[in-house]
Amino acid sequence: MTLSYLPAGPADDVPPYEPWEGEEEALAAAAAAGRRAAAWIRSLPTAPEPSPVGSWLRVDLPESIEAATSGLDLQDCDRMDPGGVMVDGTGGLDEETRSKLVFVPCAVQDATWLTPDQQIRIVAVASLVTGAARLLAEDPGTAITTGELSRMWALVDHAIA
Repeated sequence: MTLSYLPAGPADDVPPYEPWEGEEEALAAAAAAGRRAAAWIRSLPTAPEPSPVGSWLRVDLPESIEAATSGLDLQDCDRMDPGGVMVDGTGGLDEETRSKLVFVPCAVQDATWLTPDQQIRIVAVASLVTGAARLLAEDPGTAITTGELSRMWALVDHAIA
């Protein structure tokens, strides 16, 4: 049996992106929630002695949270490539930022100067941020129109309260 592949259509076959109703407001709310979470993390007690984890919590993590929430992209969603292969979207979360956020549960264990409550709140914030990006990658319209995304930011605010 011989398989023949259809040629890919020209790039202009792709319809122009049309923003979802409420997209601009939802992304602005995400960026604001990220700034609040980053400010809260920066306000936590510092390590009694300089340490890599202390520096990471003070600088890298808040910057990663701000970058993640300000860089969410509804166009970077799950899709089919021209060859018919499924491509996982990232919701705008680049690999470096994602890896820093995924590292949080391991890192906070070494932040012994923080209370267990503070540690779990940091983990919750990082989880919610990565979850929001995944939610947008899987179904951006539903995440916005049903309020799922805004509920995630309410949970972030609860975690940092």
